Amino acid sequence: MTTPGQSGPVPPPENAAPLRLLLVEDDDGDALLVEEMLYDTGLTYDLRRSKTLAEALDDLGTGGPLARDRGPDCVLLDLHLPDASGVDAVRSLRQASPGTAVIVLTGLAESDAGAEAVAAGAQDYLVKGKVEAELLRRALRYAIHRKQAERANAELRENRILAAENARLEHSLLPTPLLEAPSVGVLSRYVPGRERALLSGDFLDVVQTGDGLIHAVIGDVSGHGPDQAALGVCLRITWRALTLAGHGGIGLLDLLERMLVAERTGGDLFATCTLLTVDPAARRATLHLAGHHEPLLLTGAGPTEAIREVSGQHGLALGIVPGLRRWYPTTFELPDEGTLLLYTDGLIEGHRDAGGDRLGTDGLIELIHATGTGDPDARLDALLTTVRRMDAGRHTDDIAILQLSWPHGAPQAMTPTGVIGSQRVVGPGSR
Repeated sequence: MTTPGQSGPVPPPENAAPLRLLLVEDDDGDALLVEEMLYDTGLTYDLRRSKTLAEALDDLGTGGPLARDRGPDCVLLDLHLPDASGVDAVRSLRQASPGTAVIVLTGLAESDAGAEAVAAGAQDYLVKGKVEAELLRRALRYAIHRKQAERANAELRENRILAAENARLEHSLLPTPLLEAPSVGVLSRYVPGRERALLSGDFLDVVQTGDGLIHAVIGDVSGHGPDQAALGVCLRITWRALTLAGHGGIGLLDLLERMLVAERTGGDLFATCTLLTVDPAARRATLHLAGHHEPLLLTGAGPTEAIREVSGQHGLALGIVPGLRRWYPTTFELPDEGTLLLYTDGLIEGHRDAGGDRLGTDGLIELIHATGTGDPDARLDALLTTVRRMDAGRHTDDIAILQLSWPHGAPQAMTPTGVIGSQRVVGPGSR
C-alpha cells in the first residue's frame, strides 16, 4: 500500500518547487526516522511511501499516480524489502523510472552493499543510524543534480549521434555532377541558411545525356526549414531522373511543377528555378527561367574580362499558378571560351555595407571583377567569403552557386565513374 502524500515545512523564500520523494521502506520505525530527518532538513518536499518494491513499481508504472505526476525526483530505497533485496531492487527501479535519482538505505554493516548499489546505478547510499538531517539534505540535492547531469549527458550523446546520422543522410542527398566527357568544368558551392544543416531549400545539379548535351538546374524553394529542404531534394532528384529519361524544356518544368504541388506541405510553397541546356559542340545554350534571375556570362581574362547578365524571357515560378505553363525558351550563342555562373538570390540579397544596402547583381559583378581571374576554385571561394563577410550574418538566406566553364581547361578531378567537378558544402556556422 501507499501512504497519502505529506508535505514538509513551508516553502523557502525563493518558492522553489517541492522535491517529489518516494520512500520504499517496510519498517515503520525506520520510515518514521527518515520522515523526521526529512522535516529537519528544511527542504520543501512531497513524500510518498511504499512498503514493498511491487507497490513502488505499480506507482511508477504507466498509469500509476507517480507516473501521472511526472515521477519522483528521488527514491529512498531500503535494500531489504519483503519482495526484493540488494542491487536487484535498484535495477528494477531504474528500469521503471530511468530518470529518477536513487539513494539506497543500508544497515551499519552493509557499506559494501551500498557501494554495489551505486555501481548498479544508484546515485548515493546512506547508512541507517549514521544519517543526520544536513547529510540527508546534501545527499538528496547532490543525487538529484547528478541524475540531471546524467540525463543531460545522455541526451547530448543521443543528439550527437542523431546529428551525425542526419549529416550522413543529408550529405548522401547532395548532388554529384554526372558528366561523361570533360568538355565543361563544373564548380559549385552550397551554403544552407539553417544552423547545423547540410541541406536547404536551394538545389542544383548537372548531368550529361547520351547526345552530348549538358543540362543544369538551379532553384530555390520559398521559405526555410526542413520541409523546404525535403522539397528541394525531391525536385532535384525528379529533375535528374526526368532529364536522363529525355524530358526537357517546358514539358520538364510542367512535370516538376506537378511534383511540387503533390509534395509541398503548404499551398503557399513555390519554387523558382533556372534550366540550362548547353551544346558544347555547337557552342549554343538554351535557357528557361521560372521565376529565377538570369545567369552571368563571363568572357575574357584579366583587364579584358567582361561580365554580363544573359538576357532571357522570364516565366512564372513553379507552383504559383499550377498548370498555366508560362515558361519560354531563350537560345543564345556561347563564346569559344567562357563561364556561366548560376546562383540563388541568397548570394545577392545580403548586405554590402554597414548602411544596409543590398549587394544586388551589379555589386556581385563588381566583386567578381575584384577577385581576379586566377584559379577558378579559389576565385569562387574568395567570392563567397567576401559576400558573407560583407553581410556579417545579417542575412541568413541559403546560397547555391553553380559554375560551368568551357573549354574544360581547369584542373578538375575525374573519377572512374565519370564524375567531374568540384563541389563544396559550406556550413552555416562559419558565417
